[in-house]
Amino acid sequence: MFLANSVSSLAPTTIGASTIPESVWAEVESGEALSTASALSLAQCSDADLPMLLNAARDAGLRFRGNVITYSRKVFLPLTNLCRDYCGYCTFRRDPRQPGAHTMTPDEVLAVVREGQKLGCTEALFSLGDKPEMLFPEMRETLRTLGYDSTMQYLEAMCELVLKESTLLPHPNPGLMSAEWLRRLAKVSPSLGLMLESVNDDLLRPGAAHDGAPDKLPSKRLRTIEEAGKQGIPFTTGLLIGIGEGVSDRVGTLAAIRELHRRHGHIQEVIVQNFRAKRDIPMRDWPEPDRGTMLRTIAVARMMMPEVNLQAPPNLSDETYDELLDAGINDWGGVSPLTPDFINPEKPWPHVEQLRLRTEAKGYRLKRRLPVYPEYVGGVCAGATGLLRDRLAAAVNSVVEANQAQAKS
Repeated sequence: MFLANSVSSLAPTTIGASTIPESVWAEVESGEALSTASALSLAQCSDADLPMLLNAARDAGLRFRGNVITYSRKVFLPLTNLCRDYCGYCTFRRDPRQPGAHTMTPDEVLAVVREGQKLGCTEALFSLGDKPEMLFPEMRETLRTLGYDSTMQYLEAMCELVLKESTLLPHPNPGLMSAEWLRRLAKVSPSLGLMLESVNDDLLRPGAAHDGAPDKLPSKRLRTIEEAGKQGIPFTTGLLIGIGEGVSDRVGTLAAIRELHRRHGHIQEVIVQNFRAKRDIPMRDWPEPDRGTMLRTIAVARMMMPEVNLQAPPNLSDETYDELLDAGINDWGGVSPLTPDFINPEKPWPHVEQLRLRTEAKGYRLKRRLPVYPEYVGGVCAGATGLLRDRLAAAVNSVVEANQAQAKS
C-alpha cells in the first residue's frame, strides 16, 4: 500500500494576500540566482503572488535565450524494459516473461533509426532498465546470445551502430553509471542523461515511490552526475514532482543540481517532470500535482538557475502545455514524429507543427537543436575523435539548414 501523497497539502492556503517578504522580491528583481531560502518562499507563494512570480520567471527566461524555444527531433529507443528496480510510478519496466517484456535487437534499433532519419530526426534517445542482468538470468542469456557481457556493453555497441549506420546522434539514459562507463559512453555519444528525481531519501522507505528501487538512492545518482562533470560530459538531469516529496525537497533537488553545475559547468539541461497516474502502476490512485504546483516549480527552477536550459515535457500537460512557457522554460525536450513516449505511452507528443503554432502564439520562435546543446558542441567536438566528431559536425550543419529553411517558410 502506497503512503498518502502530500501534493494536495502543498497548495497555498493564503488566497488574495501576498505571502512573500519584500526582501525576496528585491532578490528577484536583482536578476541574480535565487538563494535557496528565497526559492523555498516563492515555491509556496499564494495564488495572489503567482502571476508576479511567473512574470519574473518569464523575464529571466527571455534574458537567457530571448524569444527562442528549442526542441530535439528524435526517435525513442527502449533498448530493454527489463529493470532491477521497482518504482511505484513506472509503467515502462517489466520482468522477464511479463507481457510486453522486450530487449531490442540490433536490427530493430537500425530499423527505427533509419525511419527516423527519413523524417529528419537527429537524436536517438536510448532509455533502458538499470542493469537488469544483475537480477534476471534471462537477461544474462539474452546478452550472451547477442554477444555481450552486460547491458551497458550492449548499449555502447548500439550507440556505435547508430553512429556508423545513420546520421543520428545517440543520447543514452541508462541509469547509474560508473566513471569507466561514463568515459566509454562519451566516446560514442555527445551527451548523456540521468534524472536525479529527488534528494529525499525517505522515498525509498516501505510503501513509498522508490521502495524496491535501490538505484534511486539520491547519493548514488548525485555521484554519477558529479563524475560526469569531472569528465566534462554535457549532462541532462532533473526532478520528478508529485511522487511524495515536499516543497523543500523540490527546492533541495534544484539546489543540489545547481551546486554540481557551479562546480563543473556541465548541466546542459534541467527537466521539471510531473508525475502522471497510470492504470497499471502501484501508484495508480496517487493524485497528480496540479498546474499551480508545476508552474511554481518551473518558475523557481528558472530563477535558481537563470543561465541553464530548462525543459518541461509538453505531452505530460495535456492541452494546456503552452502555459509552461509562462514559467520560464526555453525547451520542449525531445519530440518524435515516429515513436511514442515509451515511459508515458498514454501521453502522445504534440505534432511538431502544432507545437510551433502554440509556441508562436505565446510570442516565441521554435527552433531545432541536437541532443547536445549548442554551447557544448564546441567542447565535445574538441574532445571527440573519428566518427562521433564527424557525425556531430554534420548534424550541426543539418540543424542550421533546417532552422534557416523554417525561418524562410
